[in-house]
Amino acid sequence: MRILFLGDVVGAPGRNAVIEQLSGIKERQAIDFIVVNGENAAGGRGITPKICIDLLRAGAAVVTTGDHVWDQREISDYFPSEPRLLRPINFVDAPGAGSVVLETAKGKVGVLNAMGRTFMNPPLENPLTLLEAEVERLRGDGVKILVLDFHAEATSEKIAMGRALDGRVSLVVGTHTHVQTADETIFPGGTAYLTDAGMCGPENSVLGREVEPVVWRFRTGLPTRFPIAGGPVRLCGVIVEVDEDSGRATAVERFSLALTEKDAEEVL
Repeated sequence: MRILFLGDVVGAPGRNAVIEQLSGIKERQAIDFIVVNGENAAGGRGITPKICIDLLRAGAAVVTTGDHVWDQREISDYFPSEPRLLRPINFVDAPGAGSVVLETAKGKVGVLNAMGRTFMNPPLENPLTLLEAEVERLRGDGVKILVLDFHAEATSEKIAMGRALDGRVSLVVGTHTHVQTADETIFPGGTAYLTDAGMCGPENSVLGREVEPVVWRFRTGLPTRFPIAGGPVRLCGVIVEVDEDSGRATAVERFSLALTEKDAEEVL
């Protein structure tokens, strides 16, 4: 089974590009299952029910989130009606769920979503202990293919999570920093790993935002707005190939697709 995971979708440029390009990517890359992190899809902060529906209709099997999941007020009421939209599992008393299992032509696929605690603001339960218990439960139910979106800031916390779950999940991929890392690997137990998938958003930007306001903020220390940037878009993520019988990863590669200025204008 070939699984595509796309990193944080940023604003209208990112989400429109993903929606426009996803079916073509799936065909060209022979993808069987797609997970998209949509937590920055609504103006760079959160996700709305409509955007989630659009991403699912475009081909995403599951949409994951992170620390901005609650930024759009209407999303809380939407969670009970859409199990394919996940929030981090360590928001234990919040609406929605942190995992889902879907049937596919090549077997069951489980997707988990969790959030790190190092340098992150919300008060959260320990993601490792919660994930270990949830992974054990899903594996006990016969789910061999498991994908984890670990939305975290610290690279050490992400690597530690991947090492801790090695041999028990198929892929651990980090999100949140919006910068794709170059450390894709398969750990000894058969778990594919990438510290950060990167973002799907404007390439000429600072993490998807216009450059000048961000630079001004760092120069002066004064508050200002950070509008979503325009221009060419790049889609970033990771593709992992998984043995359906064992759930072990057999190959992993970074995914990066640069769209031209013309491509960006056509999808906006």
